Amino acid sequence: MKTIILLIVSNVFMTIAWYGHLKQENVPLWKAIVVSWVIAFFEYCLLVPANRFGFTEYQFNGFQLKMIQEVITLVVFSFFAVLYLKEPFHWKYLVSFALLLGAVYFAFKK
Repeated sequence: MKTIILLIVSNVFMTIAWYGHLKQENVPLWKAIVVSWVIAFFEYCLLVPANRFGFTEYQFNGFQLKMIQEVITLVVFSFFAVLYLKEPFHWKYLVSFALLLGAVYFAFKK
């Protein structure tokens, strides 16, 4: 559970770092890059321990950790895109997510 919580919080930071500047068109690109790197530092401070705990304590393998992270990234980004970027959520995204969940199923299948 510790891994999942850390991955969720790190993905919030990552999403803000990567996409938060999109609506700030009046900010020079170099400033957006610097601010994004500062935010990304905090993301890495959470992501690295999340992966370490997941690998050592919960015995996830690297593929499983990546699949978990991708699902969390899509969920966090979906909320961000709809709430902050004001983008519509289309049915095709749900189909894409369902296919990704199928990939997660097979990654964890014994």
